[in-house]
Amino acid sequence: MASIVEKELTHKPLKEEIYDALHRQIIAGKYSPGDWLRQEEIASQMGVSMTPVREALDLLVAKGIAERVPYRGVRVREMSEKDVVEAYGMRLFLEAMIARETSLNATPEQIAKLEAIMEEMDRHVELNEMPQERQLSREFHAAIAEASGNKLLIELYAIVSNAFPDWLLYEALYRQPELVSGSVAQTHDEHAAIMEAFKKRDPDLAVKVSLEHVMESGRWLETYRNIPAKLLREKEKQVMHLIKKPSK
Repeated sequence: MASIVEKELTHKPLKEEIYDALHRQIIAGKYSPGDWLRQEEIASQMGVSMTPVREALDLLVAKGIAERVPYRGVRVREMSEKDVVEAYGMRLFLEAMIARETSLNATPEQIAKLEAIMEEMDRHVELNEMPQERQLSREFHAAIAEASGNKLLIELYAIVSNAFPDWLLYEALYRQPELVSGSVAQTHDEHAAIMEAFKKRDPDLAVKVSLEHVMESGRWLETYRNIPAKLLREKEKQVMHLIKKPSK
């Protein structure tokens, strides 16, 4: 029987292959916050040795997705209410900064890549396809960051997007399958609006629609993760104040 890594081979170093596979499983909800990532178990399941698994776990820790507990091992990062709110605020701020730069700097090839990811997302609309849809959504936003051409923004975005608990938001879809079609359609429309702003080279519009897209995640955090609305709105106001254009 082929290992998980062999099935998902992308010709990367083995530790990165295992990291990618574990990352997909985490955002798909196979592992929940606080769940232990056991080296022996993972190595057995994937048909690999312990060394690349340990290196993959180190990558998860370095990227803020997992945390190492002394003398116990590595587990999926648990996030407090404060952690979630802080990650939300940083995500808002960085999405706004990235949207502005990408609208000005994205190449035709990068725009085409974003459109291709969107087309692939449109093929994954069923409940059992949500892990793929979720991964593609992350790839879409990572590609937007890449198209900004700003190396520091790209690096910061990778850290913050990993800290943002998007895998928690999707649990609601599994508890309430009737939400799937509406969620998929809304995500498509929001991504399409972002793409339209990029094609128009309109930085103000790009910032506006990108923030609206992230704030929809804020409403999910409020509704399905019980994050206090007051804290989320405060972060939104702070970010709006920071990016507000000065009066002439």
